[in-house]
Amino acid sequence: MHPGMMGSGHAHACGCQSSHCGCVPRHFGRWERHFYSDPAQEALPSGTFGVRRPLRFLAYKLQLDERQVGELAAILNELKTERAQAAVDDRRTLTAFADAIAGESFDEARAGGAAEQRVKSAERLQGAIRQALAKIHALLDPEQRARLAYLIRTGALTL
Repeated sequence: MHPGMMGSGHAHACGCQSSHCGCVPRHFGRWERHFYSDPAQEALPSGTFGVRRPLRFLAYKLQLDERQVGELAAILNELKTERAQAAVDDRRTLTAFADAIAGESFDEARAGGAAEQRVKSAERLQGAIRQALAKIHALLDPEQRARLAYLIRTGALTL
């Protein structure tokens, strides 16, 4: 039998035995090296600001001092809260759309209300992103702002 098919008895490249470590199988039974990943952080949608990883990434890439890191953490935490609320709103609108279509006849009022709620939620999130960017702009020096703009332009950081 091929060594890569031997079940859970694989040797992690990192040496850990965690079931949440994120090792992925590679060719010929070898396992890819990785950094330990927190399962709670894995639940975050890709492409969004979280708090831990984006903060470390930005602190490194922008060469932030301790004061800037603290302030940026607060900004990112506020943005994370707004995104979580937007996700809740999205689930509510989907439920309302499903309820509108489930009845004997289509409930135009319920579908319209859900669509309006979706738009309002998106507008609140856009406002929160604008405010976060304004706070980040005020926090950074010109060289750091130029590096941040580069990261956004190249797609290394998504909003």
